[in-house]
Amino acid sequence: MKKVMFLALAGLLFCLAAGVLGTQAKTGVTQEDFKNFLKEYEAKVVPLSLASNVSYFDAATTGNNAAYDKSAQDQIALEKIYTDTAAFAQLKAFRAGGQVIDPLLKRQLDVLYLSYLGGQINPKTVEELVQRSSAIEQKFNTYRVKLGGKTLSDNQIDSILRSSTNSAELQSTWLASKTIGKEVAADLIALVKLRNQAAKTLGFANFYEMQLKLGEQDPAEIEALFDQLDSLTRGAFAVLKGQIDSALSVRYHIPTNELRPWHYQNRFFQEAPSIYNVDVDAFYKGKDPVALARTYYAGIGAPVDSILVRSDLYEKPGKYQHAQCMDFDKAGDVRVIANVRPDYYWMNTMLHELGHGIYSYYYDRELPWTLRDAAHALTTEGIAEFMGKLAANPEWLQKVVGVPKSDLDKVAGDLVKMTRLEQLVFSRWAQVMVRFERGMYENPDQDLNKLWWDLVERYQGLTRPEGRNEPDWASKIHIATTPVYYHNYLIAELFASQLAETIGRKVLGSSDPFSLGFAGDPRIGKFLIDNVFKPGMRYPWNEMIERATGEKLTSLYYARQFVGAK
Repeated sequence: MKKVMFLALAGLLFCLAAGVLGTQAKTGVTQEDFKNFLKEYEAKVVPLSLASNVSYFDAATTGNNAAYDKSAQDQIALEKIYTDTAAFAQLKAFRAGGQVIDPLLKRQLDVLYLSYLGGQINPKTVEELVQRSSAIEQKFNTYRVKLGGKTLSDNQIDSILRSSTNSAELQSTWLASKTIGKEVAADLIALVKLRNQAAKTLGFANFYEMQLKLGEQDPAEIEALFDQLDSLTRGAFAVLKGQIDSALSVRYHIPTNELRPWHYQNRFFQEAPSIYNVDVDAFYKGKDPVALARTYYAGIGAPVDSILVRSDLYEKPGKYQHAQCMDFDKAGDVRVIANVRPDYYWMNTMLHELGHGIYSYYYDRELPWTLRDAAHALTTEGIAEFMGKLAANPEWLQKVVGVPKSDLDKVAGDLVKMTRLEQLVFSRWAQVMVRFERGMYENPDQDLNKLWWDLVERYQGLTRPEGRNEPDWASKIHIATTPVYYHNYLIAELFASQLAETIGRKVLGSSDPFSLGFAGDPRIGKFLIDNVFKPGMRYPWNEMIERATGEKLTSLYYARQFVGAK
């Protein structure tokens, strides 16, 4: 996951009574006045943004208490910029005046207006939001599961769930993985209510609605899209879920009606269980995912050496246990945090995170600082998902990993089916996350434990553990640290499929774009750099997609690739 600093997109920010920019902002509304506004803005925000990123990286890679305290303070200092009421009034005046007509300047005005809009709230509330969020994140990052007298990392938990065939061991491990939920649930509910309180002061119904609108997304359109995707995937998933249950029944020697969440080889059933006759991990045994990723990206004309040399890629005590990519300065200092092991999961993850990385690294640095960012979170996630899926692509495995074609021919069909299964399993999991978050922010006082399992049963087809009434929802870190973001992961898959269609047919001249490994051809990197990365935020996200692919975002190609629709 690419790190999305809490409140950065929405701009839930800390007010300055005197104003960081307001004391200097001019009273005019001309285009020249706005240029001066931007100079003053960048003089403040650029160094504070860098300091905030540096301190967060230090905290996430060490788990140090003092580092987390400094990270929270640096984040508050950065966010103070956007809450200046006088500066916000000036931005409104620029918009109303209509004199900012240069396309790049007008786009910066639109972007900054949304950032400042989110900042016009009580200063004490926002400081409390930052501190509460940071404290919960630290608990997640430093928490280690205790089981059978042993302390287990997330990697070890995941390994047991993937490999064990002992139902008792699986159950105890799965239950132990959920204990962090009880540790943070009360704090998280309090944070949700505080987020809602802050959103309502700005005129939004709740935090969920605010996050979407400040991110240039329409809540009604997002809901309609997820309803469409639910309808699109429901039947195909039901068939595959039956195949999963049959395979797992044989694996664990139990009837299908006795299968429970701990049998699905993942803490949340967000990844596909291994049910096909292919061991993808075997392809990576003794291989270095970092070296393979370096080779791959160089081969498509988007080298990542400058990213890797600054990154923190391997496990250590107290470190953030997942993966993320950070752009420190919008000028080439891009870094990945990971916990790499030689297996398929971490090959996928390294390709994914470096997908984020090349998006950030290859922005057009002639763009204004404010526009050196992804067109939207969903577009950088789309690139990351496009890249991550290659780790199981037969052509990619042959060209990059060096797996003999004779070996791949035996499993190629299963690899394609596995990728399809992964997509449909994830799509149903995303339905749970998105609908749970929306429901939680609409009514945080409801029985959230029941809401969670109702959604899990409806969209994932899992049976809730008998008599269980624990805050299992709170054990998912994204709910705490990257709120109202998960919908972008699934929408990003639509973009990834649309990119595969465009690059495959229009750039590489293939009649079967979804089978390609997209490796060893610099035209791939050139297309992405020129059409997706360099534009940054020059255009609203759907306009960028239309310019790059020839049409606005559509579910058509996702349906063709994974559901079999025509």
